[in-house]
Amino acid sequence: MYALFDDAGKFLAGRVMSEADSSLQVELDSGKRVKVKSANVLLRFDKPQPAALLAAAQALAPEIDLDLAWEFAPEGEFGFGELAREYFSAQATVEQQAATLVRLFEAPHYFRRAGKGQFKKAPQEVVQAALLAIERKKQQAAQIEAWATELASGQCPAPVQEQLYRILFRPDKNAPEYKAVVEAARRSQRAPLDLLQDAGAITSPYQFHWRRFLFEHFPKGHGFPPLEAPAVRDELPLAEGVRAFSIDDSQTTEIDDALSVQGLGSGTVTFGVHIAAPGLAITPDSALDKVARDRLSTVYMPGWKITMLPDAVVQAYTLIEGRACPAVSLYVQIDEATLEIRGAETRLERVPIVANLRHDQLDSVVTEASLTGGAPAGYPFATELAFCFRLATSLKAGREVLRGKPENFTRPDYSFKLDGGGEHEPQGDETVRITERRRGAPLDLIVSEAMILANSRWGGWLAELGVPGIYRSQASLAPGVKVRMGVKPAPHAGMGVAQYTWATSPLRRYVDLVNQWQIIACARHGRTAALAAPFKPKDATLFSVISAFDGAYSAYNGFQSAIERYWTLRHIEQQGLTELDASVMKDGLVRADTLPLVFRALGTEQLPRGTHVRTRVTGTDLLTLDLHASLVARLDDVAPDAAQGAEDEDGEADAPPAGGLALAIDLADAEGDTPSADAPPAAA
Repeated sequence: MYALFDDAGKFLAGRVMSEADSSLQVELDSGKRVKVKSANVLLRFDKPQPAALLAAAQALAPEIDLDLAWEFAPEGEFGFGELAREYFSAQATVEQQAATLVRLFEAPHYFRRAGKGQFKKAPQEVVQAALLAIERKKQQAAQIEAWATELASGQCPAPVQEQLYRILFRPDKNAPEYKAVVEAARRSQRAPLDLLQDAGAITSPYQFHWRRFLFEHFPKGHGFPPLEAPAVRDELPLAEGVRAFSIDDSQTTEIDDALSVQGLGSGTVTFGVHIAAPGLAITPDSALDKVARDRLSTVYMPGWKITMLPDAVVQAYTLIEGRACPAVSLYVQIDEATLEIRGAETRLERVPIVANLRHDQLDSVVTEASLTGGAPAGYPFATELAFCFRLATSLKAGREVLRGKPENFTRPDYSFKLDGGGEHEPQGDETVRITERRRGAPLDLIVSEAMILANSRWGGWLAELGVPGIYRSQASLAPGVKVRMGVKPAPHAGMGVAQYTWATSPLRRYVDLVNQWQIIACARHGRTAALAAPFKPKDATLFSVISAFDGAYSAYNGFQSAIERYWTLRHIEQQGLTELDASVMKDGLVRADTLPLVFRALGTEQLPRGTHVRTRVTGTDLLTLDLHASLVARLDDVAPDAAQGAEDEDGEADAPPAGGLALAIDLADAEGDTPSADAPPAAA
């Protein structure tokens, strides 16, 4: 006697060795003996042999027409043997009954299991829906196969092209486009990125980086809804006697800040810091506020930018020369001889902007020598700029005392200019010019110290009046101690100030706009400002702004760094540079002497930090942003202060370049802050 039984959804058969009331001892063909509950026995038979029965059932089962079987099946529950007798004949053989069992078990869309060997046919609408789903799945499998074949042969199907960034960076693993890429990668034994590039899905490395950034951070596009700039409702007084001037790059359109100097020669000078005041017109929770809060910052890149606010709105509040602009002004009274600060006040007013001075036009003539009388000063506002430089030098020295060590700007800044940049969105094939700008140049120093003064003073004023704001702080200059954002004033060790806000760039940073609203409340209401300010102490909105801003600002800066690296590599290609002089950092990383570039150079791994070397460029990869290089020669011995400048101001060495893209596509599926960081934003 033999028995066919269900073992956890698997059908087995063997010889019955013994039987009790509720169980049987069954010997399988392998010789193994198992204990089987009587309830699990589905069929008893004398012949054929168990193995022959299972083989016959598996062979016969596919021949059973499920539609016909469903028609023959009785209403209500039934056993597989009952259906076999209806389908085959009243004398259905053991093999036919076993085949019916297998067929029913494999077709849950036709027959639902109702118990051991018992079934119930599914409603007709369920069957039809299931059949449609099965057919769709077959068609999808065929489509995946076709797409995978195209990819493996070097052609990219349009649907895969359209889903490129989602496939690589935010994949839906059930999507047919994703499955096609995985299958093609498995079949061709190639990395998905290489596969897609060779198939023509990636035609431009620049567009790849740009579109990827838009996909991740501006999935709905970077255009603006139709919005108009609201008018300033306040009747603002005109600042009397003020002749303000801004200092920015020629490409800057979001002019946030301007300076003024009054009273030279009188013994007491009034130094004015004037900040564009969109906060006087844009209100919290308004349509424009929602746009700004969604973006959180302007995104900068060589030759282009995505502004936080629509251009028409920016132009309504920017401090453009030739008009009196609404501004939040900080006036600081300074002893002309000693540069001691005697007092300060904040006013809401209209400030006459006399000139927009430009770095790129004046950097070569506004020198330390011309500002201190050692050279002719034939440029606008020479007397005012001379005082500003003297004040900035004093302010910087005072901060360095609190900071505990000087600020050493040992590395230059770089400016990127593209042919036609700013007129239209770059395509990635423009000619790029990279020029060096010394960090801490006189005009830079004047602006940065003025903004640090304003941000520190306003931060202290908010705290004094009990009005919450968004602060930046750094507990110490020890390695690894980062700059943090919070709602309470705290020392900023890197800046050397007792407290520090961001409030001087409200046209391009949302945190500054939020702080400006709070400062405006202080200017309007004084000691009762805490009651009138838009954001109250412990307001959850401030914490959510901090969280969102940190993430967005970090991502935007990361993109700016990556796209600047792209243009640096393009510059190397365009100029035909085959060798680069550099200084060793650590672990094989070197920093180029005349380009904003950190890269790995084979052969430098064991050299001391600060060693000056010459490297040979052996290749560039604009997609992964890698520069391949090797050591040619060691140019000098390590200087005593060689490590100086190889680290950031907070003591942390630069992170190495990415060395490849962090893809979200699962290859297993294919079986195989420094002080300068808190300075005003660079001119854009």
